[in-house]
Amino acid sequence: MPLNHQQVIHIEPTATDLKIRFRIDGQLQEVMTSSMSAHPAITTRIKIMSGMDIAEKRVPQDGRVETTVDGMDVDLRVSLLPTVYGEKIVIRVLGGQTVILDRNQLGISEYNMKMFDKIVKSPNGIILVSGPTGSGKTTTLYALLKEFNRPEVNIITVEDPVEYKLPGINQVQVNVKAGLTFANGLRSILRQDPDIIMIGEIRDVETAGIAIRASITGHLVLSTIHTNDSASSVARLVDMGIEPYLVSSSLIGVVAQRLVRNICPRCKSAYRPTHDEMLMLKMKEPRPLYKGNGCPYCNFTGYKGRTGIHEVLVVTKEIRELINRRASTDQISQMATRQGTITLNQSCSELVLSGVTTIDELIKVTYSVD
Repeated sequence: MPLNHQQVIHIEPTATDLKIRFRIDGQLQEVMTSSMSAHPAITTRIKIMSGMDIAEKRVPQDGRVETTVDGMDVDLRVSLLPTVYGEKIVIRVLGGQTVILDRNQLGISEYNMKMFDKIVKSPNGIILVSGPTGSGKTTTLYALLKEFNRPEVNIITVEDPVEYKLPGINQVQVNVKAGLTFANGLRSILRQDPDIIMIGEIRDVETAGIAIRASITGHLVLSTIHTNDSASSVARLVDMGIEPYLVSSSLIGVVAQRLVRNICPRCKSAYRPTHDEMLMLKMKEPRPLYKGNGCPYCNFTGYKGRTGIHEVLVVTKEIRELINRRASTDQISQMATRQGTITLNQSCSELVLSGVTTIDELIKVTYSVD
């Protein structure tokens, strides 16, 4: 299994056997089963490697393994959870062969790239990347850091975890047990004469408040937030307790994103869309759509690899006025659309029509956000 930042290993005890599943391209795939008799030895070995208590089997534990595979540094984040059949282990693979991408390698459309350019040219303020866990937010932030990274720029990050080490950038690992939280780390960073600050995630009002004050005082702040779309990020900050005038004066823009699976190129085939599919895609006349039939190359899933879909909201004067008036998410979203924002649904629909992904991915990924 080639190592990359998107893979997670699940070791799951059941009533009859031990299942091993990999999350590849966002989907769990069962790769093997083993006898339950192997479970105690596997669990004990992983506990020892990751610094866990091997005698404790009743409570969840977290650990970490730093190792080298084929000359590459690999960081394994291990989570252990007691279940009715034994301890379930999930291993998140960080590092390995991953290369920090450039912005033009993120799957951003030409139109959205122009919208993105309006945001990143600002010398100060907050840029947010939103989306659920596993939607590629950190990859986008690292691509921006790579773009901003120059000898004359002081960039400091505070992350949990530090997924990849970037040369020339000062990265801080959150350590809650030692008292180093996002908020505490951010306070110290402001005394380190930064130009650009990256916060792994805005989770609470304290972190949000410090980030906003930092942006207002001349710093460029990058961070992520868990919301369904770009307009919801504004409401989330206000719901946290941040005054609307502070949000409107500091926020430059929001990039909402998802990852959709690409159709496997080796088993890709065309078909005639149904009436419902034509309505969903707003097609006036029938045209071929595509799907994967499943083959050994894609492990019979019909998909191989993933690409991003994006929704870029630029905070304009009109949107600032809406934020100050505590306008609803729908009102902000409608204004953004009138000013050129392409929604996640529209972005994914374009990929379906161009044969990159399927209508099933469109329904699964964007059904709840449009």
